[in-house]
Amino acid sequence: MTQPVTAYIGLGSNLSDPQQQLEQACQALAAMPHSKLVGRSPLYRSKPMGPLAQPDYLNGVAVVNTTLAPHTLLDALQDIEASQGRVRSTERWGPRTLDLDLLLYGTQVICDERLTVPHPGLGQRNFVLYPLNEVTDDDMVIPGLGPLASLLLKCPSNGLELVA
Repeated sequence: MTQPVTAYIGLGSNLSDPQQQLEQACQALAAMPHSKLVGRSPLYRSKPMGPLAQPDYLNGVAVVNTTLAPHTLLDALQDIEASQGRVRSTERWGPRTLDLDLLLYGTQVICDERLTVPHPGLGQRNFVLYPLNEVTDDDMVIPGLGPLASLLLKCPSNGLELVA
């Protein structure tokens, strides 16, 4: 039996009741085969990265212990997105019902045509770093990027709002 790996999944939504979308996504993550949802951050409201003529996002991070291989996990995440109405368009950073990003997969560094881990931009995105900090140890080190605490010092919250 393969040893479980801790994977961190970025959660985002700004369409069709984002809070409900993220709740449903966490339920789907909890139901994934060969995986166990072991934690989730509070949600944060953030301004959109892309076109500004779209609603604010709700973001968070889920923690999953899994024996799924990285690409199999990616497929499962994309299946969850599709089941919740995610339509992939050519517009980058546009509005979406659900965005599930594989942020970290244990301490692995992966870079191929389908998957980059740690997730690109992770070190500069407050809407990822702040929720990630809520569900990790104080001494977490992001492979190739350094200590999470150092990344947080360089990434101000800039209007990121904790959702009650």
